[in-house]
Formats: sequence, C-alpha cells, structure tokens
Amino acid sequence: MGDVLSQSQIDELLKSMSGGSAPAPKKEEGPKYKAYDFKSPKKFTKDDIKIIHDVFDVYSRLVSSYLTVETRLNCQVKVLSIEEQRYFEFSNALEDYTMMGSIAIAVKDDDIADTVCLMQFSNTITLSIIDRLLGGFGSYLDLNRDFTEIEIMIIRRVMVKMSGLLREAWSDYIEVEPSLMGVETNSRINKSISADDIIVLVTLELEMNTTKNIITLSIPAVSMSEMMGKFSNRSKRSGKLFDPGKEVELRRSLLNRVSNSSLKLNALMGKTTIELGDLITLHPNDIIPLDMQIDENVSVLINDKVWYEAKLGTLNNKKALKIVELNKHQMR
Repeated sequence: MGDVLSQSQIDELLKSMSGGSAPAPKKEEGPKYKAYDFKSPKKFTKDDIKIIHDVFDVYSRLVSSYLTVETRLNCQVKVLSIEEQRYFEFSNALEDYTMMGSIAIAVKDDDIADTVCLMQFSNTITLSIIDRLLGGFGSYLDLNRDFTEIEIMIIRRVMVKMSGLLREAWSDYIEVEPSLMGVETNSRINKSISADDIIVLVTLELEMNTTKNIITLSIPAVSMSEMMGKFSNRSKRSGKLFDPGKEVELRRSLLNRVSNSSLKLNALMGKTTIELGDLITLHPNDIIPLDMQIDENVSVLINDKVWYEAKLGTLNNKKALKIVELNKHQMR
C-alpha cells in the first residue's frame, strides 16, 4: 500500500501530462513499519532464541570435536542462524538429492510429547566426509545422481553419532533421548514434518579442510515451545542445581578418558658429583659412590616431578620398586 498516490499527487501528475511544467510527484514519506505475517505468528521471544542459540552453540562444539577425530582434519562448526519458518519454505529450497536424517527425540517428561527432528547435510559436506572416510583428502566433487547404499551407510553412521550428541547439548535444560530413525536421500519423500508446520530452523556452518557449507536441524516449533516451557528460571542460566551423584559420574568419566595417557616414570636412586677428568677415565667395573645408603628410599618421578618414595627390591628376578609413601605436596 506504500506505492498508492495521494489525490494531490494525482492532480499534479495530470497537469504535467497535459503540458504543464509541474514536476513529477514525489512519494510522500511516512513512518516505516515492519510487516507482520499474521498467518505465521512468531512463537519465540528474543530470550527464547538466545537460549536455543546457547544450546546449539554447545552442540556445535561437540560436533567439531567429533568430526575432527573422525576425519583427522581440523573441523570448525558454529551456529550461523536460528529462524522460524514454515517447513515447506525450507524444503522447497533443497536440492533434488540430499542426505536427510529423521531423529526421534524422546523427552523424559510425561507432560511433553515425543517429537522428530530432521538433520540435513548439504551435498558439499556429505561428499567431503565420504571422500575423507574412504581414504581421500576430503575434496568435493559435484554430484548429479542419487547416493549409493555404501554412501548412505557411511553418512548414517555419522548421523547416529551426531544425533547422540544432542543429549549432552540439552542436558543443562532438559533430559532427552535422541535416536536416528532413518536416512532419506529425497526430501520430497520425507513426511516426518508436515509442509505447513512451523519449524525452528537451526543452521550450522561446518568448515572442514578447505570446504565450508551448512548442516541444518529442523525442529517443530510446537515441540520446542513445550520443551522450553519446562525450563525453570534457574536452569536457564548457568547456576544449575548441584547433584552429588552426577558429579561423581562426571569425575569418573573424566578419569576414564585420561587413564590411557602415557607418562614418563623414573626412579632416582642417588646423586653424586664427579670431576670431568675422572669421568673420561672411567672403565668397566669402576665404582661410583652415591649420596645415599642402600636401605634408603628412592624417589619416583613422574614427568620429572617427585610423586612417590619407594624401596628397591626384586620381583620375579627383575628389579622392582615398592611404593611406601606419597608425596603430599605433589598430590595437592
């Protein structure tokens, strides 16, 4: 309606067309308003969008770590945008052949119904991951065909792992149990979400090697609204309730992750000082006196720091150490 001319502008225009010298009418400037679509009302406030952004910011870091280990390439994932829109607006823009996984999200709350989330890989990301996991350099070649069964199985394995990471991303807010139901290569066939349903579209940007493209997650807005309605004010911020059982489980998990780390362990049996002239004249069977007695404790060093005191001995005809004391200063 902003292009409609006023009556005075119409009169001036008629005068100029009939030979008058009046200038062309200028568009009247009025206050600018943002059009509101009443057919698709927004369900989420800016604070809600910020919480969703925080959840998927955690998820993007988890995916970055997983893909870096899986592909042995530096992978960086970040949240590109979070939007509300009709599902058909998103699906109509997809390519003819694209990897799309249906993820069932079971919420551990009787008041919230289970829902389905759709995860979609751009073909650039899909083919780069496939190429890398099959021994290539992670390069991308354009594809104008449907995917093979082997390619689908490779991406299905990746999507299974990425689906499971949603549990940890949501853990500070609500308990969910995600699981991959299936993978489709044609978005027109996938009917998990109706075309007219409003969705929350989360767009993640993945940079892998020299390839950069997007991964999207589509979540029904109704289900997202129900989940967010359960967030308490305390859990929306970082101050969550302390759970001793969960803390013990977290510590055990951290210890399990570092338990296979390699450390250098040495036993310091004694020290002495010797002149350079004596050092270069040493011969086999020469004896070098040390600064300690044979029955004294020896120091056990881990990464060149003293952690234990031990006794020398033998076990099964091999030299051995028996730990007798902890270095309390190092254990703090």
